[in-house]
Amino acid sequence: MSFFGLDCVKKKEEETERRIRANDREYNLSFRYATNAIKTSKYNLLTFLPLNLFEQFQRIANAYFLCLLVLQVIPVISSLSWFTTVVPLALVLTVTAVKDAIDDIVSTNTNTQNLLLLSSSEPLNLVYIETAELDGGFQKMLGSSVLCHRFSLSLSLSLSVGEVCCEAPNNRLDRFTGTLVWKEQKYPLDNQSVLLRGCTLRNTEWCFGMVLFAGPDTKLMQNCGKTSFKRTSIDRLMNVLVLFIFGFLVLMCIILAVGHGIWEYYEGSKVTGFVPREESRGPALSAFLMFWSYIIILNTVVPISLYVSMEVIRLGNSYYINWDRLMYYNRSDTPAEARTTTLNEELGQIRYIFSDKTGTLTQNIMTFNKCSINGKSYGTSLLEAVKLETEEVHNFFRLLALCHTVMAEEKNNGQYLVYQAQSPDEGALVTAARNFGFVFRSRTPESLTIVEMGVQRSYELLAILDFNNVRKRMSVIVRSPEGTLSLYCKGADTIIYQRLHESCSKLMEVTTEHLNEFAGEGLRTLVLAYKDLDEDYFSEWLQRHHEASTALEGREDKLNELYEEIEKDLLLIGASAVEDKLQDGVSQTIEQLAKADIKIWVLTGDKQETAENIGYSSVLSVTFLITKLLERYMELEFLRTACMCKTVMCCRVTPLQKAQVVELVKKYKQAVTLAIGDGANDVSMIKAAHIGVGISGQEGMQAVLSSDFSFAQFRFLQRLLLVHGRWSYLRMCKFLRYFFYKNFTFTFVHFWYAFFCGFSAQTVYDQSFIALYNLVYTSLPVLGMALFDQDVNDGWSLEFPQLYVPGQLSLYFSKTAFMKCALHSCYSSLVLFFIPYATVYDSMRSDGKEGADYQSFALLTQTCLTFTVCLQLSLDLSYWTAVNHLFVWGSLGMYFIVTFTMQSDGLYQLHPPSFFFVGTSRNTLDQFSVWLTVFLTAVLCVLPVLVHRLIFIQFKPTINDKVHQKKDQRPSPQRRTKIRRSSTRRSGYAFSHTQGYGDLVTSKRFLRRSAAPRSTGFTPKGRSPGFKPTGRSAGYSPSSKAQNNKQEVEPTELQQYRTVQDSTF
Repeated sequence: MSFFGLDCVKKKEEETERRIRANDREYNLSFRYATNAIKTSKYNLLTFLPLNLFEQFQRIANAYFLCLLVLQVIPVISSLSWFTTVVPLALVLTVTAVKDAIDDIVSTNTNTQNLLLLSSSEPLNLVYIETAELDGGFQKMLGSSVLCHRFSLSLSLSLSVGEVCCEAPNNRLDRFTGTLVWKEQKYPLDNQSVLLRGCTLRNTEWCFGMVLFAGPDTKLMQNCGKTSFKRTSIDRLMNVLVLFIFGFLVLMCIILAVGHGIWEYYEGSKVTGFVPREESRGPALSAFLMFWSYIIILNTVVPISLYVSMEVIRLGNSYYINWDRLMYYNRSDTPAEARTTTLNEELGQIRYIFSDKTGTLTQNIMTFNKCSINGKSYGTSLLEAVKLETEEVHNFFRLLALCHTVMAEEKNNGQYLVYQAQSPDEGALVTAARNFGFVFRSRTPESLTIVEMGVQRSYELLAILDFNNVRKRMSVIVRSPEGTLSLYCKGADTIIYQRLHESCSKLMEVTTEHLNEFAGEGLRTLVLAYKDLDEDYFSEWLQRHHEASTALEGREDKLNELYEEIEKDLLLIGASAVEDKLQDGVSQTIEQLAKADIKIWVLTGDKQETAENIGYSSVLSVTFLITKLLERYMELEFLRTACMCKTVMCCRVTPLQKAQVVELVKKYKQAVTLAIGDGANDVSMIKAAHIGVGISGQEGMQAVLSSDFSFAQFRFLQRLLLVHGRWSYLRMCKFLRYFFYKNFTFTFVHFWYAFFCGFSAQTVYDQSFIALYNLVYTSLPVLGMALFDQDVNDGWSLEFPQLYVPGQLSLYFSKTAFMKCALHSCYSSLVLFFIPYATVYDSMRSDGKEGADYQSFALLTQTCLTFTVCLQLSLDLSYWTAVNHLFVWGSLGMYFIVTFTMQSDGLYQLHPPSFFFVGTSRNTLDQFSVWLTVFLTAVLCVLPVLVHRLIFIQFKPTINDKVHQKKDQRPSPQRRTKIRRSSTRRSGYAFSHTQGYGDLVTSKRFLRRSAAPRSTGFTPKGRSPGFKPTGRSAGYSPSSKAQNNKQEVEPTELQQYRTVQDSTF
């Protein structure tokens, strides 16, 4: 039962587990599970208008102007026509409604489910899927039902009855727990058994499945809306300023209402013969009504179109990021992408950067480099040791060839092997084993086939104890052709050492020294160990393992207990070391960002020696090293110590600890933070920071999907911040300063006029001018400035990173800058009111007629205002384009066209009461004194700004001034030195941050028949391989003139604010 779409019945009890029977519709319907319909759109043709208006009027600004509109239709209060509020309000509502409609049209209804895979067209029911919509991953293998490889089911399975008991709907994409009861046997179900909504079949003709979750219960829909809403520093400041402006409006209206009451008490009776009045209305009531009248008159001090204009500006600046070809990575065909359009200006205020290491600073492309075997370190001499057929060396490479989840695929009729590994580290180790004579050839769910020094051997695969972020290790249990039962294990040194037999203590000390040497060279390390197992014990353990794997509750905990039990008393074999090279341009990027006074913190799970090497190789000035996060009661001491360092490196940190470090800085430093990473272990950090940047690399696309901005290489970060971030912040600040200036100046003139009209709520300007001032005459010029202005070009921004510092200190827009803008507006309004007032007071026109009328005064005042705000914007503009010229001069031209049209005889004859300014423009604008007044007022209004800038340029120049002076003094621009590619070695335990493929390997789901490539019938999602970014680079001039030419520009208003002194200028 519902009324108006609101549920009035008691909500269904929370679901704890789900039970589904195959081919038993009545049983399934009894649970009233969600249907397969998913509505991802918010509106339809009938509900769009009421729902959208309801949402928009929940915003305080829109509701405020709706109340003004109601007041304006009350004749006893309003002295303005209703259209002066309706026109701008309708425009704001229309623009927002169109944007919401476009966003909603993109969303479409879908009917996809979460399926338990039963069978497919591939051998052993293998399915190839693309998970780009889930985690950004590309083609993956997914196993079919656990039944299929045991019973060779066909379509007759659809005639059988099986029951599934699984977890309740949840948002965990990487985890699924359930059991299948079929023919009185219980089988475990995991994440490899289900097809999720959002994945796409690839290279698979068909598959059959059983629906587990449908509609809103699917995991993808359960994940909708989980990302927290981020707001910029300017947004938070604007909320405070808008409240202040509204309070100031109320104060002005109170002053004018009191003034009206006083005037009415002393002077009201003297003008009775000229102004009709109601005798019953006393001064108090008249003052009360006049308060609301002035709320209407002065409403323009509260900016109705401010937030809409800000969104348009942000959208435009985000396109510059998407179009920037200098941030396009050709090797992977990956352009930069602004995944959100609401945080652009925040990029210009970053003070702390938190960076992952592997895949972010490094290439995440691994090469086997060195190893330690039985207490001896090997480098180039390893090949000779293999030839000597030393048992320890053979056992080392045998472990590398067996302990993994790599898939082998033969190419060109078996001429060469291609390995598909879950992580680059694992692929490098298996490739190293192949290069040294231990070739992994193929696998089945029950066996592994390798070639040991030319002899093919097949090992029985009994169990895989897979890797995850908590275990930080993986193991396999195999039986050799001779019948020996062995467990092979590899993992992080701190994890494996805790599980070694006590007899390995001396060997462990020697191996530790080798590990430290490898880490000092920047290599990523793993420790290898093994143990032989007793047959009776393993049989009993395997039975308990099956029971734990079929448990519906606490399955992971039970399995981990079994893993801990068997992975102990291991015998140490040695350690491996792989090399991970630094990305191109990392050192130069970090050096530039440090010059911009940005603190860089590296958060890594590697050991201390590795982190130190990272710092030296990437030109980080490492003066102190944090190796362990402190307890909660010591967090302030930790932060105080860390902030004393130029660069901080946190070692052995977990994904949760990365987010905690970011939250700590956000909480106590009140600084804008940025987190950058490329893997699933960086998602929590990316979401915690003010700005999250994802790098599309070897670890998948999880970080990109959770980020606000993304690109392919770390070096693009300096252009994102120093160019796009700085431009976006500067443009937004100049827009806000000018926006408040023009609105305050416009409104304050009404305030001064009240003292000369008996506080009667009369307007200074023509009503058509009031309606069109913000809508037509001043909107496009300021938008042009906010989209195209550049105080310096992109080359100068990168050459002088110190230009970034003023944004960190919020010097371009703050409460102080707002007060300066308000004072300037107050001064300008005084000039704009009193000079035209003095001009028309007791004046005569050239034809001898009276010139001191209200219409002439109103036209002169609004003309002076229009020229003044355009002149002020011209001085604020640092970079003129054809678009800026069109907007500025076009707006002035539009003002005269509209003015002459609205004051023409034709419109007056149509409706005389609405066009009582007839003939005013042609009778007033032909007077020389009028144009002299326009010139005088415009000059006097901007004169204080010009004097202020001249004084500061001469005696207290800002960083911008110093850069311009230094560039002007150069005889010719210097050519940039060629940036050489630098590389270094990296270290850490070599595992991916995602769950392994152990369950898939043991379930026969990876085998696939050899067949010629065929059409899938599907079109890959995303862009085509031939994609190339379109549009102009944001780093280039919008005009055709090259930006490296010397430019003579007027100093801008932003240069009046002081910035940090820099000794280089």
